[in-house]
Amino acid sequence: MNAVHEGGCLCGSIRYRTAGEPVRATACHCNDCQTRTGSAFAVLLAFPDQHVEFSGFQLTVYEHRSDESGRWIRNHFCGQCGSTVMLTIERNQTLRIISAGTLDDTSWFGIDRHIWTRSAQHWMSFPPDAVKFEQAFST
Repeated sequence: MNAVHEGGCLCGSIRYRTAGEPVRATACHCNDCQTRTGSAFAVLLAFPDQHVEFSGFQLTVYEHRSDESGRWIRNHFCGQCGSTVMLTIERNQTLRIISAGTLDDTSWFGIDRHIWTRSAQHWMSFPPDAVKFEQAFST
């Protein structure tokens, strides 16, 4: 049986359920993620779109175009509390990228790569065995 994980926004108006393991678990240090989250980096879990289902209120969408790549990133967030629950990206529209901090339980996954490390905060230290990419990665 596939693992099922649940989560939702801060106010509880939006809930979701994922099935199976993420295809990747990424810490993104790009400037856009830093601004979007108000933090040093975003922790993002990518699932095939058919493995994520939502309930509750409809997600609000904000589309941003990257200054560097010119491709869009769609932030899907709760219109009530503002929590970004999911991202979709032009580069791979079949993925639903869950904001990991919105999971009810975050103890089951680990980060498998760090991207956009050239934009990482100067005080950020990476584990010695971390897989790192100065920009995005190819898959």
